[in-house]
Amino acid sequence: MSLSKVTRPLLRDEAYDRIRQAIVDGTLPSGASLRDGDLADQLGLSKAPVREALRRLAEEGLVDSKPQSYTRVSDVMSRDVLDAREIVRVLHEFAVRQAVPKCRPDDLAAMRAANDRFAAAIEAGDAAAAVKADDDLHDIPVRLAGNAAVAATLDRYTPLLRRLEHARFSSALAWNSVERHTRLIDALEKRDTDEAVSVISTIWTDLLEDR
Repeated sequence: MSLSKVTRPLLRDEAYDRIRQAIVDGTLPSGASLRDGDLADQLGLSKAPVREALRRLAEEGLVDSKPQSYTRVSDVMSRDVLDAREIVRVLHEFAVRQAVPKCRPDDLAAMRAANDRFAAAIEAGDAAAAVKADDDLHDIPVRLAGNAAVAATLDRYTPLLRRLEHARFSSALAWNSVERHTRLIDALEKRDTDEAVSVISTIWTDLLEDR
């Protein structure tokens, strides 16, 4: 395992972004010990921004830390992850419900294009591109809902689920998501609120159950 050196000036943010991404994509697996000195050497930083990054990641539930004992990557199926999944599911249900009457043809077209990119990424075995396309698709109902608190809360808790998404999108189960995305878009097009909410609920519930 190795991380490339930081070159941008915002060292704390860059260290946070790099370490978080390494946790999300599995470069730093669950249970991996996180030593600030080792990480600082790999990133080409002093220990201070790395320590700040680890503190932030601990607050987000991606890192477990006990003073004078250990700092390590948290378990993929931790209590924090289970709690985050429930919050994310409920907020996406809310966003979809609000988005149904607001969806325009160009919004639906953008969602279908994102699902096409998602399917292509799955076919290519590119989990990172699949996650990006999935984000693009789900961001549209969130944007249409127009609720800043919902968007901010999703930004806070969705990263906890990224490791599950990477694992899912690297497996045959990802094709279930392609089909569910299509059903979601079709429901939005038909302005079928109950179906749209049911599908989005299944998408986030099965992120754990389909593993």
